[in-house]
Amino acid sequence: MSNSVSRQIVLGIGNPERGDDAAGRKVARLLLQMAPDNVEVTEHDGEATALLARLDGAAAAFLIDACQSGAPAGTVYRFDVSAAALPQGLGGLSTHGFGLAEAVELARALGKLPARCIVYAIEGECFDLGAPLTPAASAAVAKVVQRLGSEIIDDMEPGRKPRCTKPT
Repeated sequence: MSNSVSRQIVLGIGNPERGDDAAGRKVARLLLQMAPDNVEVTEHDGEATALLARLDGAAAAFLIDACQSGAPAGTVYRFDVSAAALPQGLGGLSTHGFGLAEAVELARALGKLPARCIVYAIEGECFDLGAPLTPAASAAVAKVVQRLGSEIIDDMEPGRKPRCTKPT
């Protein structure tokens, strides 16, 4: 795979006004500063049809969202959903009405799931309207930025500039 022609996307999903639900978007905001130009980094509200449209045509996708599974706040999960569904039994891996798991499976059924699709889920603690990120979620955001940096950015050609996209 040639890094210069393969479209890769990073979607930080969440509601920026609901505490830890903003964790995915915060990851995207931080990654935008370091991503090469063939990696599209976007903040996303999680709306299913728009999410499917973003996935279509990508060679690789990295999706980051908050979750509520009952694990300690700040727990970071990484799932390769390229060939298998998100595991069940973890509770909702989304705080949105139509969850990320359902969106991934719909993309798979429609043939729009990228060949490489990685989901990072950050265990949240507080999803109250107007609340800031909790310390546990903030620490998890930093971990995910570092892991994604190692996974997709450090392996890219040096000196490339990020491609800015508007939040949706």
